Amino acid sequence: MADSKTEKIRQAARTFGLVTPMSEGAAAQAPGADEVWELPGGSARVYYGEGQKGVVRPVVLADGFNLGPSDFDRLWSQLENGRFPFIGELRRRGRTLILVGFDERSESILRNAETVMAAILRTSAEQLDDTRLLAGGFSMGGIVTRYALAKMEQRRMDHRVGVYLSVDSPHRGAWVPIGLQAFAHYTAVVDDTYLRQISSPASQQMLWRYLSDMKGTPQESPLRAEFLDELRKVGSWPQIPLLLGVSSGRGDGVGNGVRAGAKTLSCAGPAFDGTYFLAQAQGDAAETAVLNGVLGGPHTISTSGFPELDGAPGGTLESFGIIGDALTGAGESADLVHRSVCFVPSVSAVAVRDLDQQEYLYVNIDQLPPEESELSDFLLSQDNDPHALMTEDIGRWILDRLPD
Repeated sequence: MADSKTEKIRQAARTFGLVTPMSEGAAAQAPGADEVWELPGGSARVYYGEGQKGVVRPVVLADGFNLGPSDFDRLWSQLENGRFPFIGELRRRGRTLILVGFDERSESILRNAETVMAAILRTSAEQLDDTRLLAGGFSMGGIVTRYALAKMEQRRMDHRVGVYLSVDSPHRGAWVPIGLQAFAHYTAVVDDTYLRQISSPASQQMLWRYLSDMKGTPQESPLRAEFLDELRKVGSWPQIPLLLGVSSGRGDGVGNGVRAGAKTLSCAGPAFDGTYFLAQAQGDAAETAVLNGVLGGPHTISTSGFPELDGAPGGTLESFGIIGDALTGAGESADLVHRSVCFVPSVSAVAVRDLDQQEYLYVNIDQLPPEESELSDFLLSQDNDPHALMTEDIGRWILDRLPD
């Protein structure tokens, strides 16, 4: 392999990613926090409500998944500078916002839950009034907080949380196309950034199916099985708070338009000539990718017994868009057909069905009895929006359900 090609591949691989921002627009610097709390395994930024001089009527929200430490500027921007100014509206109502971040967002959910537990206890200790807390998080942050609250109740700790909230959190699992997981293994010989994301503890705990080796069989990760067992040990859900959840996906069973078996991304060289990816289809030996080029191949990647996950109703990620842009930027001739596919199916975000059957994945949630969900109440989006995007519908729905 020529050194120049190797370096181009390495440069591209450094920009591959598993997740995209939770909102639209570039990150802007957040205003200075009123308080900064150092916590075990992380920290928190505290923003008082308008007219307040301390922690009053607090809302505690945990960050989502990525590699490395939480970026509070980006988290702020995603919540304030997208489609709806959620933070401004929250503070205008006199609510204190506590944003909880992690030293390593890809660390085990079980470990990062200790950070959230510490943040909740600190909030209660600093609070000037007696309003019960709202505590939750975005994407992985909602799962971390779910486990943290359930564990606190098991330990008979008074968390004082009246409302739990998850924003497009994968309660039944998240989805990253198996072809892309294989591609992470394929390119790891030149740069392992993408593989480190996908194979991190938090990723394996959240993904519905995980590919441990390029030639392996996608299956539930042992780390996910262990996490689900630990979650069951603490009762699965906290029992005291009202359980709220929102989905970035539709509730009527209508998918995002990505047709099963269709090409999503293909390459014509010079480094990855013959590499292409297909949207997840049903059936046995369903081809999802062929990996080829200067790193070897062709390697055919297939699945058996999977439903049509890429096109399912749910919050979307630019799973193929990130890869396609990186390849194009490195001089690859790439044809990007579908930038985004489903990441957190609607049924997962509102905890109504598993992801293993086509009829479950595409069920019309709007027509199901409310008691089929494990949540007390939930909201589904008007469209299959970007994952955890703070829209006006979602923002106002949350604001209307804050603890009194």
